[in-house]
Amino acid sequence: MLVMRPAQMADLGEVQRLAADSPIGVTSLPDDVDRLSDKIAASEASFAAEVSFNGEESYFFVLEDSASGKLVGCSAIVASAGYSEPFYSFRNETFVHASRELKIHNKIHVLSQCHDLTGNSLLTSFYVVPELVGSPWSELNSRGRLLFVASHPERFADSVVTEIVGYSDEHGDSPFWDAIGRNFFDLNYAEAERLCGLKSRTFLAELMPHYPIYVPLLPDAAQEAMGQVHPRAQITFDILMREGFETDHYIDIFDGGPTLHARVTGIRSIAQSRVVPVKIGEATKGGGRQYLVSNGQLQDYRAVLLELDYAPGKPVTLDLEAAEALGVGEGASVRLVAV
Repeated sequence: MLVMRPAQMADLGEVQRLAADSPIGVTSLPDDVDRLSDKIAASEASFAAEVSFNGEESYFFVLEDSASGKLVGCSAIVASAGYSEPFYSFRNETFVHASRELKIHNKIHVLSQCHDLTGNSLLTSFYVVPELVGSPWSELNSRGRLLFVASHPERFADSVVTEIVGYSDEHGDSPFWDAIGRNFFDLNYAEAERLCGLKSRTFLAELMPHYPIYVPLLPDAAQEAMGQVHPRAQITFDILMREGFETDHYIDIFDGGPTLHARVTGIRSIAQSRVVPVKIGEATKGGGRQYLVSNGQLQDYRAVLLELDYAPGKPVTLDLEAAEALGVGEGASVRLVAV
């Protein structure tokens, strides 16, 4: 059984294996043992802390095969984007240039650097092994952390954002970066993202242009890359769009990938999830529906994917294996939502 749980320092070697295979642009999952160790340590401290409002906490989850102990995925939530440093984005805007005398009225698409999204909670570090891409377990790896938000709303903001990795070719070149960022740094896209993963995105972002960028002046390849999703990030994008996230307003300042945004109250896994009592019994033998199920706890948080014959308003029946994986017993409560 695959179980989502908080990462532990003992997972460091397995997490580094996952990070090494993550695509360029996932700077929140660097292939660096020290940064990953710091990430896990910060997460352990966040899970252990008593929190009444969203601050500098970060929560890092792993997806574990309980039979083998092998990790097959990971994902994270940052309680407040830009808590310790500005969270930069490009905002899509329209400027109007008009001349009454010449009877000319033009609308021009521009990009303005901003930190509008600072303070929102941030979904990061999503990775799942290739053989699980497109499977229901990808849903567990992504949406399981949303069930955590639903169970602990005081730890998070009223809105959630996520940056989706933008387009780069098989050589790791990004036409959007080449058109803008590379003019300010003698670095290719892959080198810039690696540097951001090891250090910080902020010091590069602060040297990017702070004046509006007129999109029609960019090369065609850069314009076409705006809002495009890297093929390996498509699964993340698709899951979150089904969750009710919106795009079009903001893009990443480095690769032009879309930045998704949603109010917590409008996110499907949060709005449609239900807390129900548990009954221990026989597992469903076909004919049921797949549900994401979490125990709603904190340091002992667990989430799994189960096929259940669940009727709204009644207890949910879990077999012994599922109950043990979730760490719950008869009479306890779980939070569930349909896949």
